[in-house]
Amino acid sequence: MKKNPLRLALLSLLLGAGTSHAQNPLNFGSDIKTADPSAHVWQDGKMYLYTSHDEECQQDFWMKNWHVFSSDDLVNWKDHGAVLSVDDLDWADNYAWAPDAAYTNGKYYLVFPAGSGHKDRVNPENSTKWMGIGIAESDSPTGPFKDAIGAPLWREPYANDPALFIDDNGKAYLYFHGTNFDYYVVEMAEDMRSIKGGFQKMDMGGYEPKMEGPWVFKRGDKYYFTMPENNRALAYYMSESPTGPWQYKGMFMEQEHSSNNHHSIVEYKGQWLLFYHRWLDYTASGCDKRQRHSAAEYLHFNDDGTIKKVERTELGVADFAERVKSPIARKD
Repeated sequence: MKKNPLRLALLSLLLGAGTSHAQNPLNFGSDIKTADPSAHVWQDGKMYLYTSHDEECQQDFWMKNWHVFSSDDLVNWKDHGAVLSVDDLDWADNYAWAPDAAYTNGKYYLVFPAGSGHKDRVNPENSTKWMGIGIAESDSPTGPFKDAIGAPLWREPYANDPALFIDDNGKAYLYFHGTNFDYYVVEMAEDMRSIKGGFQKMDMGGYEPKMEGPWVFKRGDKYYFTMPENNRALAYYMSESPTGPWQYKGMFMEQEHSSNNHHSIVEYKGQWLLFYHRWLDYTASGCDKRQRHSAAEYLHFNDDGTIKKVERTELGVADFAERVKSPIARKD
């Protein structure tokens, strides 16, 4: 594992000063298991993470609610609790998977997947599992969020892992993972309660590997479509438009433990950050298996805008408070 001398020196200063510090995974102040962190910086200047919540020793990703965490130093986090639950939905009762969020029209929106039924992994022909994407709203970034339409945005295709991107002109685009329906995008209506027009199949430049949770962001005049390629390693495309055509650029984080990953990318206080989850050994509850934990790393770019490879580290963003003060800290 690479050790960055600057980061180690800054961490030593932190520890020497008696300041609390984070580890990687992130320390949310409890033993909560979280995954699929969706990172956003709102008007109050804080970082917010919207996450799924793994139950202790849960069966086959049977998840029941979504949590929100906030911080202004990426070290000390506040858990605002479960801000929406499948118990609050009339159209689903399970599979509270990876969420995303947005702020527009003076409201905060939580876009989330949920479903019903059962996935038979032994005999797939017997599966009854279905998933759709819902939209909830709140006057506060920490909720509680209320199901805005009492139904999924659509019932076909089967879909999960939504990602909302609001462009500079205010248009909101929704990306997602769909069964036999990947690399599509749909525009949201102005009121954020329905989709506008049909699904648009994007031009991915001829390369469309199996994927899960997409994340789209803009840096300068370039758009980035990122996702777990083959559901494992993080990879990306670049474009001059949020709907493509896209050019594949390769992987920027390798897989770990042959397990899935789900991420978000955001700039905060001059630093680009990658939030993701790790599968780590956890036996305290008697599960005797790996469980997921949200984590973070710094993200850097080359001069041409391409993303530098990211290595998982033990420190993560533990030195964030000192780094943003340092005149020699890199901002690329």
